Amino acid sequence: MSELAISLKSVSKCFKRYARPVDRLKDLLLPGKSRADEFWALQNINLEVPKGQTLGIVGRNGSGKSTLLQILVGTLTPTTGEVKVKGRVSALLELGSGFNPEFTGRQNVFFNGRLLGLSRQEIEAKFDQIAAFADIGDFIDQPVKTYSSGMFVRLAFAVAISVEPDILVVDEALAVGDEVFQRKCFARIQSIQERGGTILFVSHSASSVVELCNRAVLMDGGELLLSGSPKSVISKYHKLAYAPADKLEVLRQEMRYFNCQESKNNLEKIYFLQENELKHRQTKKDKAESYYDPGLIPKSTISYVARSAKIESCYITNSEGKVVNVLCRNHEYVYHYSVIFDEAAYKVRFGMLLKTMNGLELGGSASHTATHGIEYVEPRNVIQVNFKFKCYLLPGVYFLNAGVLGHIDNVEVYLHRCIDAAMFRVQVEEDLLSTATVDFQIEPKVLIRQQQISA
Repeated sequence: MSELAISLKSVSKCFKRYARPVDRLKDLLLPGKSRADEFWALQNINLEVPKGQTLGIVGRNGSGKSTLLQILVGTLTPTTGEVKVKGRVSALLELGSGFNPEFTGRQNVFFNGRLLGLSRQEIEAKFDQIAAFADIGDFIDQPVKTYSSGMFVRLAFAVAISVEPDILVVDEALAVGDEVFQRKCFARIQSIQERGGTILFVSHSASSVVELCNRAVLMDGGELLLSGSPKSVISKYHKLAYAPADKLEVLRQEMRYFNCQESKNNLEKIYFLQENELKHRQTKKDKAESYYDPGLIPKSTISYVARSAKIESCYITNSEGKVVNVLCRNHEYVYHYSVIFDEAAYKVRFGMLLKTMNGLELGGSASHTATHGIEYVEPRNVIQVNFKFKCYLLPGVYFLNAGVLGHIDNVEVYLHRCIDAAMFRVQVEEDLLSTATVDFQIEPKVLIRQQQISA
């Protein structure tokens, strides 16, 4: 059995609500009969999260998600039940809640870092990394009260994520900043996943939960209704969220039964209802042109240690050979990069991978099959690699990886690999019928039959 990072047994949380402030005072001074109404935000929650798991928590507003997270991080205590959390916790609940608006960004980094459990020496060692991640320039030495809301949350996220936690708790915090900064946030979360960290991720974004999490739970009315695969839980969540009020209790009963059956046999046969269910083909001719945006440069690039080869100069060109990074749907492009070989290499092949901003891998290609790579590449050779592709992607921001593989001691390994080596945006189009991420070239057809109805 996997080691548990989080364990909750019969956890409930009750809040007292008073009709008048004076009633609260009377309860303190004249104990006995309570003058408060009880509101149970959580009811008998039992939950185990193994170490290394990314758990998505979904539910309607007021379902108890935030209360649950606050209990896990220790800012609230449960009324009843037992909570066990093993490891260092960093929480992204209310970003910047510990910031003093009169302090500068630099002062708040040190102040907030101490609140998160870092020593002054650790903060000093991490400061340049935090400042680079926030990317607010000289404003780091200005009072926080002069910051825009975007700058504020960027710095808060950078501080919170710098703790290198065993358990990361994220409550709707990935919607901050622009597309490039969001990609940096997702890349950092994925690095925590890769090193075995545990993540609790609360979001109303179904696609983010499916892409990031390997398990999800559904909460409603303070109750944990359902636990299972992200796709099946999200489909049930959508059904609950859009149900009429008179059908809610029947649905809750169905989900309780479903959850009980799943825990017994672990069999689920439910398809995932996408947030955008219809995908249609655009009927108007696309007249937009591709171009290069100098501000569209990835800041989440990760270059692995090179072993006899190095990837350089990753870029995209259009059919006329011009370098572009703002693309048009249904147009053809070429993804280029160069590989410099410092030493001899054997059975070499090259690859590329295309991803969404959230890190979902959409597809890629290799230059050769595993058995038909380039047998030998001489030292000091430079190879230009080109991947021609047609853009079937819908408007949004996307990232490209690059990799070169070869054999060392008869084992295929990466000689060099670059994550988020290039990025591009697909332009927005007017009257576009297709939805979601990929254009499947669907041709909708609607037949209207007029029928004479006899009186």
